[in-house]
Amino acid sequence: MKNNMGLIDKGIRILIAALVIVLYFTNVISGILAIILLIFAGIFILTSFLSFCPLYLPFGINTRSKK
Repeated sequence: MKNNMGLIDKGIRILIAALVIVLYFTNVISGILAIILLIFAGIFILTSFLSFCPLYLPFGINTRSKK
C-alpha cells in the first residue's frame, strides 16, 4: 500500500467529514441521507489517516508531492 494522498487532499477530506458530523449532530441532516453521509465521512477520515485512497489506483491519481 503506497501513499497516494497529499496534505491538501487529506485536509479537504477531514474538513468534509467534520462538516457532515456537525450537520448530523445539529439535526440538519437525518434519516437515510445522514447514515450514508456518515459512512462516507468515516471512509474519508480513515483514508486521510492512512494517506491512501484505493479509488485513486485504477485512475493513476497521486496527489502526494514529489520530493
